[in-house]
Amino acid sequence: MNPYVIFIMLTSLGLGTTITFASSHWLLAWMGLEINTLAIIPLMAQHHHPRAVEATTKYFLTQATAAALMLFTTTSNAWITGQWEIQQLSHPMLTTITILALGLKVGLAPMHFWLPEVLQGLDLTTGLILSTWQKLAPMALIYQLSAGVEQPLMITLGVMSALVGGWGGLNQTQLRKILAYSSIAHMGWMMIVMKYLPNLMIMNLTIYIIMTSSAFMALKMTTATKINTLATGWTKAPILTALTMATMLSLGGLPPLTGFMPKWMILQELTKQDLPLIATIMAMTALLSLFFYLRLCYAMTLTISPNTNNAKTPWRLKSKQMTMPLSITMVLTAMMLPVTPAVMAMTT
Repeated sequence: MNPYVIFIMLTSLGLGTTITFASSHWLLAWMGLEINTLAIIPLMAQHHHPRAVEATTKYFLTQATAAALMLFTTTSNAWITGQWEIQQLSHPMLTTITILALGLKVGLAPMHFWLPEVLQGLDLTTGLILSTWQKLAPMALIYQLSAGVEQPLMITLGVMSALVGGWGGLNQTQLRKILAYSSIAHMGWMMIVMKYLPNLMIMNLTIYIIMTSSAFMALKMTTATKINTLATGWTKAPILTALTMATMLSLGGLPPLTGFMPKWMILQELTKQDLPLIATIMAMTALLSLFFYLRLCYAMTLTISPNTNNAKTPWRLKSKQMTMPLSITMVLTAMMLPVTPAVMAMTT
């Protein structure tokens, strides 16, 4: 694709998210989400592969459905109350439908079915944008609405997403689908704490973006898309393989890695709110997710690749990828747990 076209698309992506961030009017927020969707579609379809085109079509249909639903609820709210401000969405049923529409945008269970399929059809760079940047604008709107949303809805969405994200990834061999289910589970953790401590959700989202960026860039460096390809990585880059293992364990939430921090603080907050059963269920779903991260770690660091591996041999191809962003995100993914007290001071 022409570099000028890519520049325009990436600028439009940034513009769409910024408009949604800055808006207090529902029409402007909707417009930002639409610019965002339309800007990423050419990036998704740029390889003209049938799977990429199929993924793009699925993504467009789900995002258009969610945007139309959101426009319907907000227009209905303006019709009933005469208010267009984001904070003034007061009708309970309209608030619920809007949260579900935004949940469809980010891939919360039970509206998650499009996400693994779409991510599987994309290359790792576009998959990275879809898993990180595209979550920001809808999460900003959910953050603003969270005070007026019913508690059972947020808990249901959170627990279902964490369960689906854990269960769905168990049987997968494709790395992009595993990362898609990982994304669903992390979104569930964010939703569960949104009602009680919204700033903790922002901290969790930030750490999720750092960890996911690290995982995608590491996989792009080794050109791995399947679990069995991971076993060939140690011959080319043993240090990168070891750090990728740390990234996967951090995504799973093991101490002393960064990923443990948000899970620990969310479980602590749920316990403070007298929700021990929900906290226990969430901790159990984290074990489900941890199982498939451990599968990846086992395949990556404890097995030798079979001679009949039919994947492209990555150690004969020199990667053209920049290593500085990967280095920064990997250090942050592995070593941020000691700054937990500072983070707690910022979020509470």
